[in-house]
Amino acid sequence: MEPAAPTPLPVHAPGELAALAARHGLTVSGARPSLPAYVGQLWGRRHFITAFAGAKLSAQYSQAKLGQIWQIMTPLLNATVYYFIFGVLMNTRNGVADFVPFLVTGVFIWTFTSSTVTAGTRAISGNTGLVRALHFPRASLPIALALQQLQQLMYSLVVLLLILLAFGQYPQPSWLLIIPALTLQALFSTGLSMAVARLAAQTPDIAQLMPFVLRTWMYASGVMWSLDTHLSSGRVPHAVVVALDCNPAAVYIDLMRFALIDSFTREQLPDHVWAVATGWALVFAIGGFVYFWKAEERYGRG
Repeated sequence: MEPAAPTPLPVHAPGELAALAARHGLTVSGARPSLPAYVGQLWGRRHFITAFAGAKLSAQYSQAKLGQIWQIMTPLLNATVYYFIFGVLMNTRNGVADFVPFLVTGVFIWTFTSSTVTAGTRAISGNTGLVRALHFPRASLPIALALQQLQQLMYSLVVLLLILLAFGQYPQPSWLLIIPALTLQALFSTGLSMAVARLAAQTPDIAQLMPFVLRTWMYASGVMWSLDTHLSSGRVPHAVVVALDCNPAAVYIDLMRFALIDSFTREQLPDHVWAVATGWALVFAIGGFVYFWKAEERYGRG
């Protein structure tokens, strides 16, 4: 007796298969969720994000003999080098009251933004194994790395405040402004980091280009010299003056200097500074997040 021929599988149209999958709660593996669902997933991974940031911070200098002391020493040594090159050799301290607090504040605050952006270039490519092995909202990675840099900034701020005290800058009510200033800077830097993370995931060469971009940005942000002193000379085109005045890095540095340094606090902060700082923070925090989310299903598949 011959065996019965196998029963052919029914052929379904693509629309019927999609309806069948939806009826049984099946979704495409790795498909991008809706934006509200994505935000909910991130909130659900909040403990992972904080733990990942803490682990990265602890491991950052684990091979160095001085260990976590380098979290403080790195920006402090940068400030020392900049002081001798720009303050002494190039005499940019001329006309700048409280030059050492001015310089150290600029270096520490700039380091936070530049480090966050640099970490963003490696957020996906530096964690490819994790991205391919586990299903989780990929924005967890740049957000965690930004949180790591914010935690490192907190250590640096302790040193910054000690330096300010050593140079005659004592606590005053304006110091409370560092809270909204750092909040806005953190939102801006995290959003920019997410945008850079998507670009670097698609084009790895971005990571090689970024140090040159950041170095140019630093020189245009008044970290080592006063932009107001140089822009008031009248030799700079008005369009350039406006662009530099609205430079987000320069704006956040100015806010911190205004909050912490007496010679800045006594001056009237231009009306546009807080508005510009808030605008940059909202545009990049929201825009960078949405821009990153739109490529969610492509990360780790290159």
